[in-house]
Amino acid sequence: QVQLIESGGGLVQAGGSLRLSCAASGRTLSSYFVAWFRQAPGKEREFVARITWSLGSTYYADSVLGRYTISRDNAKNTVYLQMNSLQPEDTAVYYCAAKLSGRSVYEYWGQGTQVTVSS
Repeated sequence: QVQLIESGGGLVQAGGSLRLSCAASGRTLSSYFVAWFRQAPGKEREFVARITWSLGSTYYADSVLGRYTISRDNAKNTVYLQMNSLQPEDTAVYYCAAKLSGRSVYEYWGQGTQVTVSS
C-alpha cells in the first residue's frame, strides 16, 4: 500500500505561484509513476502532469505546459508541483496519484488539496 498526502494548496491572485507537495509513505516509489490530477467544480477530473520516479522523465497536459513543473525528491519520497502564472481557470482540487509502472490505472490517491486563483 502507498499512502499519499498532498499539501501546499491555498488562495493566490492571478499571476501568482504555488508549490504543491505529495508525500508518499508505505513504499518507496522507485517503480512507480506519480501524477497530479485536478478537478474543478462541475467538471471531470483531468490529468495535469506525471513523473516517472526511476528516470525522472516528465509529461504535461497542454493546458499547463510551460507554467507547471513536476519534480521529485528521492530522499523525502515526495513529489512536487510548482505552479507559476496561475490563472482563475486553474482553480480546482488537486490530487496526487501513483501507479506501478506498466499499470493502466492509478491505484493510489491522496485526499486532494484546494487551489483557488482569484482574478
